[in-house]
Amino acid sequence: MSQTKIAGAELAPKWLPAAGDLNTLLPVMWSHDVERGQSGEVTISGVPVSELKAEFGTPLFVMSEDDFRARARMFKTAFDDAFKDICGGVDVYYAGKAFLSIEVARWVDAEGLRLDTCSGGELALARRAGLQGANLGLHGNNKSDAEIRRALDMELGRIVVDSLHELKRVAELATAANTTANVMLRLTPGVHAHTHESIATAHEDQKFGLSFIAEDPEAHGMSAAEAASKLAVEAKSINFLGFHAHIGSQIFEPEGFEIAARKLLHFTSEIQNKYGITLPELDLGGGYGIAYTAVDTPRPAGEIAVAMAAVVRDTCAELNMNAPRISIEPGRAIVGSTTFTLYETGTLKTVQVEVAGQPDVTAPRRYVSVDGGMSDNARPVLYDADYSAILANRASGATPALSRVVGKHCESGDIVVRDVYLPNDVAAGDLLAVPGTGAYCWALASNYNYVPRPPVVAVRNGTARLIVRGETEDDLLARDLGA
Repeated sequence: MSQTKIAGAELAPKWLPAAGDLNTLLPVMWSHDVERGQSGEVTISGVPVSELKAEFGTPLFVMSEDDFRARARMFKTAFDDAFKDICGGVDVYYAGKAFLSIEVARWVDAEGLRLDTCSGGELALARRAGLQGANLGLHGNNKSDAEIRRALDMELGRIVVDSLHELKRVAELATAANTTANVMLRLTPGVHAHTHESIATAHEDQKFGLSFIAEDPEAHGMSAAEAASKLAVEAKSINFLGFHAHIGSQIFEPEGFEIAARKLLHFTSEIQNKYGITLPELDLGGGYGIAYTAVDTPRPAGEIAVAMAAVVRDTCAELNMNAPRISIEPGRAIVGSTTFTLYETGTLKTVQVEVAGQPDVTAPRRYVSVDGGMSDNARPVLYDADYSAILANRASGATPALSRVVGKHCESGDIVVRDVYLPNDVAAGDLLAVPGTGAYCWALASNYNYVPRPPVVAVRNGTARLIVRGETEDDLLARDLGA
């Protein structure tokens, strides 16, 4: 189909591929059990989206349990195989901040993964799910005393300490509790990942981690990383496990991970030699990207594992050191593509927009409003994140139209999908599915405009069940003491 014959094509961003068959589902963006059935309707594990709408309403987060479990196993198997000759295997921590519920925590545990948490609330959920403290980690740049005490009480496998100040607090609280804290130190290896500024986390100018470079005012000429290492070695209430780094999120290029691994291993060797210790663990973080659009090219877990193992193997040989036990923290790469958000279409309108670089030339852009928006997916407004969408309740042979899928909130920036080709016969009452919403969508959901947060449904073997109940208006009003 000629791009020039498509309504609004002149307004399309350069990265957006030309409209093809709008009924096709690109496998890389969906769970393996999503397909378009013979009737033209999208199904997941054989369950049609119209049935999901009828039973659970919209907006609705729809998750494939089988796909989640398969991706979790894939990471565990791929990294164990790649590292078996180096350190016997890898500890895979699922990054719960991407999406966490009691059921998901239990899937993580059942598939042999551990769980990374970032707050007291996430620790409480892990405890409710029945996970053992030894299989949990706690992150955070500003942990409260209550969160640290909870971590100590639960005998966490690791507390990832983010600053010299925090390390002192952890040591003091552990001493007061007559226990020992298992500690990793989060470092900033100075790797600027190629991703959005707000999700790049290993360069110097941000809130996370201990610097390799800058001298700490309290460290008597040492960098913050070395000063914290010295304290961790000397503190009797600290069991110093090793170092941790996370260079960012939604990253496709391998170079950043490889540079960070080399830097961490070199620093590990320096600290071991200087203080006569052996650090048994090294966490290389997560941040592996997924496909939100047709132009995204995520790397397979096996390819990532082999590349990282080669760096660890070669660097340890160069340094003449035994490799520490490696751990990684995939979150988005496990849960992101397992889930799509189902919306119902409401208001539609077409506006004329001036074409960039062509004065007095306009082209049509179609606005398609849905019954959710920035309250269930804040990533477009936070990170300029791009998504895709398809007409889900039926197939269509209509011509494409450049469309903008928008939410129902009182904000002009309430955009779900900025640019997508949809059939020009999309009408009120149709269902749209937005793939890749498993990570950082429900987790970042809000009640803006007093809109209840949507439910989450898990589908397996042809059966859908609620794993997170949707909020009601009574839920929203329950904490307001004015009534």
